[in-house]
Amino acid sequence: MTRAAKQLKPECWQLPDANLLLWRGWLPETEAAASYQQLVQQLVWQQPSIRLFGREHPIPRQQVWMGDANAHYRYSGTLFAPEPWHPLVSRWCQLLSQQLEKPFNSVLVNWYRSGLDHMGWHADNEPELGTEPCIASLSLGQARRFDLKHRQQPWQLQLELGQGDLLLMTGSTQQYWVHRVPKQSRLTAGRLNLTFRYIVPIV
Repeated sequence: MTRAAKQLKPECWQLPDANLLLWRGWLPETEAAASYQQLVQQLVWQQPSIRLFGREHPIPRQQVWMGDANAHYRYSGTLFAPEPWHPLVSRWCQLLSQQLEKPFNSVLVNWYRSGLDHMGWHADNEPELGTEPCIASLSLGQARRFDLKHRQQPWQLQLELGQGDLLLMTGSTQQYWVHRVPKQSRLTAGRLNLTFRYIVPIV
């Protein structure tokens, strides 16, 4: 991470039951663009299915679950064993742990190949993440909308996350808020989103 990135001031919002910080350009644009191409070409992408209303459906994006060997993750009834760390992603994980003073041992990498790929409303609140998980979300490639809404109150927030932006969600955010990446059919370029997290290891 460059010295300039370390000195960036984050954007923040006064929202109930949420703690959000956003560093625009945490990763410099040239480095972010090159990293996008490298990861798209080098990662082993998967498109697992989830069960909805009794039927199996492939998720509308591709993904890689990566991390320490004992960082297993259960999502939609499926237990995912982590792929070994890619050197580039491992370096970012270490930098984030140092900068944010938070431990991370895993990352979910989602590849939205175009604006048709998306993710529906959800919260990162699986039991193995703990009661107040810290989620650090790094965006590469095409800028995309990121929507949040409160579960119980009429509070909503819409962000555009672009090349190299870093969003941090901590505190009770996952307990009281849900988020999504909606379809944007006019967009043809791809986006990578890396959500770094700490999984309670399975020993």
